[in-house]
Amino acid sequence: MINLSEKRITGPVIRLHPADNVVVARVDIGIGATVSSEGFTSRSQVPAGHKIAASAIRQGEPILKYSVCIGFAAADIAAGSYVHSHNVIFREFDRDYAFTRDYVPTPVLPEAEQVRFMGYVRSDGEVGTRNYIGILSTVNCSATVVHKVAEAFTAEKLKDFANIDGVVGLSHGLGCGMEMSGEPMELLRRTIGGYARHPNFAAVLIIGLGCERNQLAGLMKQEGLQPHSSLQTFIMQESGGTRVTIEAAVAAVETMLPAANAVQRESVSASRLKIGLQCGGSDGFSSITANPALGAAMDILVRHGGTAILSETPEIYGVEHTLTRRAVSREVGEKLIERIRWWKDEYSLGRDVQINGAVSPGNQVGGLANIFEKSLGSAMKGGTTGLMEVYRYADPVRQPGFVFMDTPGFDPVSATGQIAGGANMIMFTTGRGSMFGAKPVPSVKLATNTPMYRRLTEDMDFNCGEILDGTATMQETAEGIFELMLRVASGERTKSELLDLGDHEFVPWNIGVVS
Repeated sequence: MINLSEKRITGPVIRLHPADNVVVARVDIGIGATVSSEGFTSRSQVPAGHKIAASAIRQGEPILKYSVCIGFAAADIAAGSYVHSHNVIFREFDRDYAFTRDYVPTPVLPEAEQVRFMGYVRSDGEVGTRNYIGILSTVNCSATVVHKVAEAFTAEKLKDFANIDGVVGLSHGLGCGMEMSGEPMELLRRTIGGYARHPNFAAVLIIGLGCERNQLAGLMKQEGLQPHSSLQTFIMQESGGTRVTIEAAVAAVETMLPAANAVQRESVSASRLKIGLQCGGSDGFSSITANPALGAAMDILVRHGGTAILSETPEIYGVEHTLTRRAVSREVGEKLIERIRWWKDEYSLGRDVQINGAVSPGNQVGGLANIFEKSLGSAMKGGTTGLMEVYRYADPVRQPGFVFMDTPGFDPVSATGQIAGGANMIMFTTGRGSMFGAKPVPSVKLATNTPMYRRLTEDMDFNCGEILDGTATMQETAEGIFELMLRVASGERTKSELLDLGDHEFVPWNIGVVS
C-alpha cells in the first residue's frame, strides 16, 4: 500500500497500491490528458473521485484497488479508460479469512498517560458526553404524547437549567403489529433499554399505551430496569388518556430538572469514550481521505484505552476477510462471518439490496461501482488495530478497543444500535453530504472533499479534503479529528447540534414481520 500518512498528495491521479490496475482521479480528467506519472493518456472524461485503468485489463480479470478485488472487467479495458459500473462486473470470489493471522496486540497507554476530556460520570460508572432528559415510547401509539412532553420544555423553560442539554422525545414505528416474542421483540426491547440506561441521559421517562404487544412490564423485565426517581413510567390507558398523561409526564420531568442540572462535568480518561463509526453518502474519495483518517484517529483512541465501534454489516461485505485476519481469536472472527452469512443466506436472499451488489445512486455518482468498492472504504473507519469482539445489534458494548456491531447500512438504524450499545459519540464520514444528528449523542460530520465541505459548511464539522488538496497529511488529519473528538466530548457543539438535529433519528431495526 502507498503510505499516505506523511505524504502530501499531488498530481492529477492517486495510486493507492503498487499492484493496482486502476488509479483514482484527484481532479476532473479530460479526454487526451497525459498522466505522465502512470504513463497513459486518458481515453475518457473521468470525474474527480472516479477510476481510470492504469494499464490494460483483460476481460474477466479482477479490478484491484488497494490491492483488493472490487469486481471484474466486463470486457477488455484499455489503459486510460474510465472504469466504473458500466465495465465492472460484481460477482462472488473466494476470500481467505485467515483468522487471527495479522492480529497484533495494541499497547494501551498507562492511565496516567491517557488524554482526558470533561464528561458526566453517572452512578453506574458510565460516562456521558451530554446531559439530556429523555422521553421514550414503547410503541408508536404513544409517539405523539412523547413529543408533546418534550416540546413543553422550550429554551425559555430551561433557561434556569444551564447544565441540561435539553429534553428530547424519541419515538418509533414499532411495538405493536409485530411478533410478540423472539428476536424482533427482544431486539426492540434491548434497543429501548440501551437508551434508558444511556449515560448521556440524566433521567428518562418511558411512556406506553397499555394494550400494545411491547408491554411496558415485559420491557422492564427483559432489560432489568426498575423505576426510580430518574426512571419513571406511564401507561396512557391507566393514566387517564392523552391530555392527562402529557400533563403528568411534564410534571414528572419538572421534578427531575434540579437533580439533572446539578450534575457537573469532571475530568475523565479518553478510555471512557465509545465512538460509533458511521459513513453515509460515500464517494470515491471516502477510502482516500475521511475514512482512513478516521481509522487512524481510532487507532489513537484505542491506544488511549477507548472503544471504536464499526458497524453496517452490508458495508463490510467483500472485505470482511481484512477484519477476520485482525481478529483477536478465531471465535471472534467466526462471529463476524456468521453475521455475514445470515445477511446473505437468510435476511437478504434474492432481494435488490446493497449486500447483493447495488449501491445507491448517490454512491454511483460519487464514483463507487458496487458494494465491494464501497465496503473497501467503509471498513477503513475501524483503523488497523485488532478486532476484539463482535456484537449483536444494540448489545451493550463492554470490550475496549476496536469492535464490530451487526447493523444494517441505513445510517439512522445503524447509529441507533450503536447508541443503544453505549456509544457516547458518533463520528460520521460523508462524501456527498449526509445531514445527520443523533440525540442524545453528538454527531461529528467529516467531509471527504473540499468542494462539498464548502458547499455544506453549516452541516460539516471537519474537512478531510485537505488531504486531496495537498495542504494536510493523513496523520495531521487524524490528529485533528482526535482533538476535535475530545473537544466535542467535553461539550463543544457540533454542526448538527447547532441545527438541533436528532429528534427523529431514533430508528430501531425492524427485522420481523409486520402483521
